[in-house]
Amino acid sequence: MSHLHPLSFVHKVLAAFALLVLLAGCSTTTPPDSVLAVPAPPQKYAAIVVDAQTGKQLFEVNSTAQRYPASLTKMMTLYLLFEAMDSGRVTKETQIPVSDHAASQPPTKMRFRRGETIDVDSAIRAIVVKSANDVAVAVGEYLGGSEDQFAAMMTSKARQLGMTSTTFRNASGLPDDSQMTTARDMALLGMALHSRFPQHFHYFSESDFMFRGRLVRGHNDMLGRVRGVDGIKTGYIRASGFNIVTSYNADGRRLIVVVMGADSARQRNDHVEALIQRSLSPMVADTKTRLMFAEQQ
Repeated sequence: MSHLHPLSFVHKVLAAFALLVLLAGCSTTTPPDSVLAVPAPPQKYAAIVVDAQTGKQLFEVNSTAQRYPASLTKMMTLYLLFEAMDSGRVTKETQIPVSDHAASQPPTKMRFRRGETIDVDSAIRAIVVKSANDVAVAVGEYLGGSEDQFAAMMTSKARQLGMTSTTFRNASGLPDDSQMTTARDMALLGMALHSRFPQHFHYFSESDFMFRGRLVRGHNDMLGRVRGVDGIKTGYIRASGFNIVTSYNADGRRLIVVVMGADSARQRNDHVEALIQRSLSPMVADTKTRLMFAEQQ
């Protein structure tokens, strides 16, 4: 019969304890992996999360890669319109004529007839909520003289804001092979809109508006879905996939989240929510994120 020696038992307990300590030490020095599902193919996907208060980049993938902006373009159209308002060139009541060229733009649009006008306040809401292409072009023509001249103004303003990889060719974001941007540049524009025009930023949080006696509903489903989300803009063309710039402002944190190239609006929104939660987590700095793209899932 064998006997358990008390001293050897203590040695075994101490050895086991030392092993646990060693394993715990390894787990703190080697960050745990987390898997982030990406609802896009890698050649279309781009994303960035920025702390809008400090400018610190919290997450990025392909953030300087060239992408089509789609209707995120309208953020710059609105930037120049807000500038015109602040300079006194236009007021909220100013009537903007809708030319035949503007009225002929493909949907989404407000469907104006020849000779009709829209006031600036309604134009802003139509661009933000409805993403109306006809109204965006009308604003561009009014401020720039022609849409081409306005696009040159947009690109010039982009350079002033530090958007070094963006070229605009139209006011709406409708397909143009030469109209390119990056997720980083769109984050810069989102932050500039908030810091430069806090008095107008409330427009981006509107999900519907009344126009000529009817309710016009929007399609930015991030509004009301995640507490703290207060704008900004969605976009889609076939070449770009589903894009969004989202502003989050709650509990003393302000984030700008850009996601480009998603396969659907719902998946894009799910991904934005996941990025917000990830960026607000105190554990994020200790976590190595592994991406799983749409075609790998």
